[in-house]
Amino acid sequence: MKKILPILLIIVALVVTASIAIGVKRTKTVDWEESFNEKSKKPYGLSIFYKELPNLFKDHKIRTVYHQPASYLIANSEYGYGEHVAEGSYIIIGNSDYLEDESIDELLNFVDAGNTLFISDYYFSQKIHDTLDIDIDYIFTEKDSISYQSLKYIDVESTIIDKNEGDYYFSHFDTINYNILGHSKINYKHANFIEVPFGDGHIYLHLEPKAFTNYNLLKEDRYKYIEGLISYLPENNVYFDSYTKIQTGYDGDVEKESNLGWFLEQLSFNWAWYTAIVFGILFMIFNAKRRQRIIKIIRPLQNTTIAFVKTVSNLYFETQDHKNLIDKKITYFLEKIRTDFNLDTSNLNDAFIIKLAAKTGKKKEDVKKLIEYINWLRSKNDFFEENLIKLNKHIEAFYTT
Repeated sequence: MKKILPILLIIVALVVTASIAIGVKRTKTVDWEESFNEKSKKPYGLSIFYKELPNLFKDHKIRTVYHQPASYLIANSEYGYGEHVAEGSYIIIGNSDYLEDESIDELLNFVDAGNTLFISDYYFSQKIHDTLDIDIDYIFTEKDSISYQSLKYIDVESTIIDKNEGDYYFSHFDTINYNILGHSKINYKHANFIEVPFGDGHIYLHLEPKAFTNYNLLKEDRYKYIEGLISYLPENNVYFDSYTKIQTGYDGDVEKESNLGWFLEQLSFNWAWYTAIVFGILFMIFNAKRRQRIIKIIRPLQNTTIAFVKTVSNLYFETQDHKNLIDKKITYFLEKIRTDFNLDTSNLNDAFIIKLAAKTGKKKEDVKKLIEYINWLRSKNDFFEENLIKLNKHIEAFYTT
């Protein structure tokens, strides 16, 4: 073993030196995925805009919605069971086509009651097109990849959007009742930002979501264009949509990266790290052959179930961690539903309630109360002992009745 170890060390040193030399010439690849995720610091993420929302809407509440607008707005309506009545501006940047028809209806009811909806996307769900009677078309860039964005009624110079193969624009809308607030220009000027009166509120539709991304907000004075866009919205509470970003498959990997994430992106360190692991394993294999493994004393297993339950219950009783217990009860309940009844629990909507009631033989009304209460708990941030007790009663009633 003493003869092999120096050879291994020499090989490791050579591999590390070679990997460093390769890494010097390596060019880092930039991820240009248009995720429009508020946690992403990549070029086409929204982390900068998201962090600036409190400054753009001072003295107003900024709430991030991680659920379909339908469940959130119903829960926080005048007759809902949420902690407040939703009033203000609902902002959606990108991926709006993932909204379900039920959510579109609730958003339109939200606007009809005197609130505001702002959507910036390349196109919208068909229900919005049909309800508002709008059409969208696309024009290719002929000479370069630059388009120019401008606003009406606001003293802001036109801004540039580069890396743009073309522009989306409104090819048909009600020119009498709808108000054009902005244009984009490639070969000619066309409307890409309109205001739609709807009931007692207003809908703002914008067709260049890349303007809100980190890349464009950090380029020159392009942030002024976004300030101008947002200035059309009333000074009120803001509901920022995040649910649709989850549906695209982009789940905010920026938050989940480990501390080694940056180092592992460097080719030289990557080679050195995995080479060290491989030779470390080889070292242990060769070393293990020359040692007698310790004979482990196996003691009979003790039944510590009751002691464990007492310890865990005392821990939660002392810490009053109601949120943790509620999350675990919901997780275990949904897991049992998946296991026992083979149902998909990713979307707890009316269709799921009907299927669950049919498979369990329970009354639809009883099942609906339980599922709606779970959806409501998921939309809350603060929990009390009463919430935990009520959830437990609902689940016990589900299994006993």
